[in-house]
Amino acid sequence: MSENTTLNKLKQSMSMQNKTVLLVMDIQKGILSRLPESASLMTKVEQAVAAARGAGVPVVFVRLCFRKGHPEVNAANRLFGPMKGQADLFIEGHETTEMPDSITPKEGEVIVNKKRISGFAGSDLEMILRGYGAENLVMLGLSTSGIVLSTLREALDKDYAVTVLEDACADNKEGMHQFLTQTLFPSYANVTTVDAWAKSL
Repeated sequence: MSENTTLNKLKQSMSMQNKTVLLVMDIQKGILSRLPESASLMTKVEQAVAAARGAGVPVVFVRLCFRKGHPEVNAANRLFGPMKGQADLFIEGHETTEMPDSITPKEGEVIVNKKRISGFAGSDLEMILRGYGAENLVMLGLSTSGIVLSTLREALDKDYAVTVLEDACADNKEGMHQFLTQTLFPSYANVTTVDAWAKSL
């Protein structure tokens, strides 16, 4: 598909939506530290955030963040259970929950605290999106097979249109990222680059 065709498709998609919201998901120090090469990802994330702000598109930051003592975590949970009792990991105020300085939320931008993989799990994300009158969700995040996949599927069930910025997503398993963005996601969402999306605004 040519760049012009992709751009026109994106513009048409955006024009059909009353409101577009950019979701910046799990781009926080405690998760970025697990990605061996995060510099190239952050360049694209920064570009997407700047484009959204420049176009007046609301930016919502979604992060993993628990109460002190991790009361929301069941020890039987294979992913989050081992976290229980590990000091202040992913607790409000701990560095693991902080966003990189280059994308520090501006005054008025919302930070959503979620408790599981999906951005909707244990959070008020859906209420925030209703408050914005959102219809089209533009997603980026870490990881592609984690929060991006889980949030995308739930967003579809809630009747949102979804766009995934594939070069602003990453996964520790490169083959998984490629499979999802090239094979699975295009069946359900617009999959594009940050550059193409920015040009469509």
